[in-house]
Amino acid sequence: GSGGFRKRKHDNFPHGQRREEKENVNPSSALMTSFKLFQLELDTRHDKYERLVKLSRDITIESKRTIFLLHRFTSAANGEEILNESEVKLDAVRRKIKQVAQELIGEDMYQFHRAISPGLQEYVEAVSFQYFIKTRSLISVEEINKQLIFTAEDREETTNMTSSSHDKQPHTWSLKVTPVDYLLGVADLTGELMRLCISSVGNGDIDTPFELSQFLRQIYDGFTFIGNTGPYEVSKKLYTLKQSLAKVENACYTLKVRGSEIPKHMLADVFSTKTELIDQEEGL
Repeated sequence: GSGGFRKRKHDNFPHGQRREEKENVNPSSALMTSFKLFQLELDTRHDKYERLVKLSRDITIESKRTIFLLHRFTSAANGEEILNESEVKLDAVRRKIKQVAQELIGEDMYQFHRAISPGLQEYVEAVSFQYFIKTRSLISVEEINKQLIFTAEDREETTNMTSSSHDKQPHTWSLKVTPVDYLLGVADLTGELMRLCISSVGNGDIDTPFELSQFLRQIYDGFTFIGNTGPYEVSKKLYTLKQSLAKVENACYTLKVRGSEIPKHMLADVFSTKTELIDQEEGL
């Protein structure tokens, strides 16, 4: 009531008595031994989690670089070289994912899913973007997981193996992309396809926007079947997907109605202006 510090329960005991109790603890007792084992297990798990976070960050960075490279496909004269270079970059990303798979041997992947999920989503986005440029179709999650099966022949030695279970590693192991990570990666893909549409028009390619419009419409229809029954992250990205589809359809509308009036070298500027107007109307 006087506004002073509240007295804690252990303040009633003299400091000397607390010191004597601490000295009387037997460090070799069964209780202390158990707690030391718990401490070692928790430290090992936390260290593994931090290593996975760093690997996921590296996977995200390399995947983004691959996406930036693929955007040069429409303007580059040597498209095959761009695709070959992107394949080399994706192989480097898969080597990082292989290290993640090595870290998760004998572990429940879902306990570390939050650490690796951002990297896997970005990898799905990069792989599906490359696959679309090659085939004009969407890669399946089964096809992605087939590329993430690793054998003992191409295994790399890692210096961060701390668990004793890593001494005996299987000859073949894999890391599976979860359905949620796949859906989130595909949702991010739509933004890259929208940018591909605008850059294609700027390069004089009139057919690609109509292909992209139909493709994005099919993806959006597929996401609407999930609706609010899916994870929260999926429903949140559905709004961004809808905006990308609206921008591509607006570009196709401009091409169809006013394509003959506007010179080809000015079409990209017209689309950029219309995109800014759409964002302003929706408060983005």
